[in-house]
Amino acid sequence: MMVPTPAMAQVADAEVLVAEGVFAFDGKRYDDAITLLSRAVSLDPRNARGFYYLALCYLARGQAEQALAPLTTLRALRPTDLEAAYQLGVAHFALRNYAQARPLLEEVFRREPNRENVGLYVGVLRYQQKEYDEAAIALNANRSIDPDLRQLALFYRGLALGILGLSEQAQAELDSARRVQPNSPITGASVRIQEALTATRRVPDSRRLHLQLAVGGYYDDNVAVNPRASNDPVAELLRSRNTQSPGFVTSARGDYAWYRNGPVESTLTYSYYQTVNTNSGVGTFNLQDHLGGLSAVYRGTLRTLPYEVGGQYSYDYMLLGLRGFLARHTVTLPATFVPPSVTLPWLGRMDNLSTLLYRFQRKEFFAEPGNNDVRFAPESRDAFNNMVGFLHAFRFRQDKVIARVGYQFDTEAASGSSFAYSGHRLQVGGQAALPWYDMSVRVDYEVHWRDYNHPQVLFPDEAGQFSARRDLEQDIFVQIAKPLPHHLTLALQYQGVLNDSNIPVYAYSKNVVTTLLTWAY
Repeated sequence: MMVPTPAMAQVADAEVLVAEGVFAFDGKRYDDAITLLSRAVSLDPRNARGFYYLALCYLARGQAEQALAPLTTLRALRPTDLEAAYQLGVAHFALRNYAQARPLLEEVFRREPNRENVGLYVGVLRYQQKEYDEAAIALNANRSIDPDLRQLALFYRGLALGILGLSEQAQAELDSARRVQPNSPITGASVRIQEALTATRRVPDSRRLHLQLAVGGYYDDNVAVNPRASNDPVAELLRSRNTQSPGFVTSARGDYAWYRNGPVESTLTYSYYQTVNTNSGVGTFNLQDHLGGLSAVYRGTLRTLPYEVGGQYSYDYMLLGLRGFLARHTVTLPATFVPPSVTLPWLGRMDNLSTLLYRFQRKEFFAEPGNNDVRFAPESRDAFNNMVGFLHAFRFRQDKVIARVGYQFDTEAASGSSFAYSGHRLQVGGQAALPWYDMSVRVDYEVHWRDYNHPQVLFPDEAGQFSARRDLEQDIFVQIAKPLPHHLTLALQYQGVLNDSNIPVYAYSKNVVTTLLTWAY
């Protein structure tokens, strides 16, 4: 009869501990499982099953760094085991050790391309190295039962095909990504990139044209922008004007992606906007605006950081009461980046989206008194405006909650000294999916501080002196939206403007409530 040696006894004890650890792992009692499995592998340093489940416990807890040691040992014990190679590759991938992850996952993909999610990992790694053809192949072969990971694979494949210039296929892939799970984390980014790819309707076809029509009604309590009550005689005279009115609003927009070549995309845009005040006393304040534009974007990655840079030129012509009022030439240069996500206590995973922005605008006002009479030259509003700023979005709970914060600095070099200023704008806002009837709510709040460069010439301040104007403008926008069948969306909107100024003529408040029905093609 063979007498058990101490070494054999330790191996037997280790097997018992491993069995208990696996049972705890299956019950998601990861702390207990880690304790049992750690004791097991200390008793038997060649127990591959113990190292495997110990690593799985760490991965289940999101501790990929702690999983590296047992997985590395497991790989040394079983160098030909695909499961060991796969799990070690996934751990390196989670830690962004992409150079170490790729050979392991490429080996698994070569030997077992149908293994769950390996096509996604290999495709993303190839995409980051700008191997877009090979990335699309791996992502197309991906198999996954997890809808989030299926959507992520479709998303990256759409990006790869778009950069390769296969824009129709890219369109279909990005549309598929939206259909898999509409409220997932990448839906917002998918829609943004999709619009940059083809500027078309979000259905799986090859159309380059995107149309949007909207009609609605509103009530405006200060159409004429009358000043608030004050002791200033000019402001009080202006307050006598008729200013409250319901009305109708309509808008139309068309975008056509006329040029596509790899990562470059160019789009033509036209939009129309019209308000009609039903109170005839303020009919001269009916607005009509026509805008035409040309934009281009370039998409790529900087190491592992996805980005999009572009430029846009637009010209719009605004009429007030069917008479020419304002023309604007605008050049906008945005750069958008997708920083890595982070995990926060209590809040969970937070995804990020950052945009840097420069805008130049040339404004030309028509029928200004200062255009023809030198006595009113300081009141000319013709101007060059330069603005730089940033906007950052914090995205939570699979884009069900988004918070935004931004800042802008702008200067207005106006022809008339009364309108030249330097300004600072703070932007905060957010949106959230509501738990009822697939509705959503959005709130935006802005504060714009404007310090005018020169004393006023025509309008005195509250003390009766001709001083430099100081304004603080607050804007709030609230919207509740409900999607309807047939590509329709119904929205209820509120917009409030409160402008405080030391010059009473320019101090006013304005409230507008609008219902809007929008159809998208």
